[in-house]
Amino acid sequence: MTATPMTLVRLAENVTGVSDSILSEDLLRRYVDLLVRLVEAAGAIVIFVGAVLAAIHFVRAAFRGQRGEEFVRVRLGLGRYLTLGLEFQLASDVLSTAIAPSFAEIGKLAAIATIRTALNYFLGKEIDQERAEVEQERAGQTARSDTVDTGP
Repeated sequence: MTATPMTLVRLAENVTGVSDSILSEDLLRRYVDLLVRLVEAAGAIVIFVGAVLAAIHFVRAAFRGQRGEEFVRVRLGLGRYLTLGLEFQLASDVLSTAIAPSFAEIGKLAAIATIRTALNYFLGKEIDQERAEVEQERAGQTARSDTVDTGP
């Protein structure tokens, strides 16, 4: 005898005494779909907030004439928001295949997960590289200010 989802639901009903209406796959799918939408929305909100904040910081830096180092900070901040937003999006993709996924859904998830993981990886590398450059510039400025001769 093979265990189908309905067989498992009936078995769970018999063991727990809870009716099919509470344990139905359809009802569970609806709850998971709601969770998927909430997690997707959270990811979109994180990315949107990051983009708005980056735009504000960029405009401020442009008016102050601090385009060089400030531009790097804006990119680092936006990169962090993008990375976090992509993590939320990946979580929603995993949730969407949580209940009886088909092979097509699993394949789609694998492709999406690969793309989003690659994006996160390269964003992380870029953030680390930018951070290292900022730290090198700061160390260079500190070293120059320490070696400046103030005279007698």
